Amino acid sequence: MSLILYGAILSPFVRKIRIQLAEQQIAHELVTQPPFNQPDWYYEISPLGRIPALRDGDFALADSSVIGQYLQDTRGGAALYGETPQQAARVRWLEKYADYELGALATLVVFRNRIVKPVVGEVCDEAAIQQALGQGLPVLFDYLETQLGDQRYFLGEQFSMADIAVCCQLINLAHAGELIDEMTWPGLSSLLSRVTSRSSVSGLLPAEHQLVAKMTGRV
Repeated sequence: MSLILYGAILSPFVRKIRIQLAEQQIAHELVTQPPFNQPDWYYEISPLGRIPALRDGDFALADSSVIGQYLQDTRGGAALYGETPQQAARVRWLEKYADYELGALATLVVFRNRIVKPVVGEVCDEAAIQQALGQGLPVLFDYLETQLGDQRYFLGEQFSMADIAVCCQLINLAHAGELIDEMTWPGLSSLLSRVTSRSSVSGLLPAEHQLVAKMTGRV
C-alpha cells in the first residue's frame, strides 16, 4: 500500500485526516507516531517533527491542511472543500480557525493538561483550563455559532472539512470531560452530534475512548 499516514489517534489533526480518508474511501496504512521524541528518520518526512505526516509512494509531506488539500486534489471523492472558490475559501478559513484558534485552547490547554500531562509526569494546570473554559473558548464558540446559524453544516447541506476540523477539536474537549453547552451553543452542539454519528467518525471513536480510559485510569 503506497499511502501511509503517520500520527497518533488522539491528535485532532491526525483525526481530521483519518475522517477525510474514510469519507473519501481512500485506502491507506496508519503508522502510529507520537507527537514528541521523534526518531531522526521522521524529520525527513515532517521537517518540524509534527504529526500528521503523509507518504504517498516516494512523495512525502506534512501539515494536516496541506495533506487534506493534497488528498482532495489527487484522490477526489467527496468534495470536502466545497464546489465553488467562495466555498473553498470559507472552508479553508474555518479549518484554520479551528486548527489555530480553537485548537490552541481546546487541545493544547484543556486536553493536554487533563489527559497528556499526568501521563508524562507533569502537573495539570487547572487554572489555565478554567481560564480557557470561562474566557477564551466561549468567544470562539460564539463566532462559530454565528457562522453555522441554523444550517446543518457550515456549507449548508454539504459536509466539509470545516465541520471536520471544528468537531475534531470539540472531540478532544469531550475526551477531557468538557461538553458544549447545548443551551448556549445549540448549533455547535447539534453539529457535534451530527458529525460524530457519521460512520467516518463513529468508527474511530471506540479506540480513542479506550485509549483515553487507559491514560486516565478510567478503565
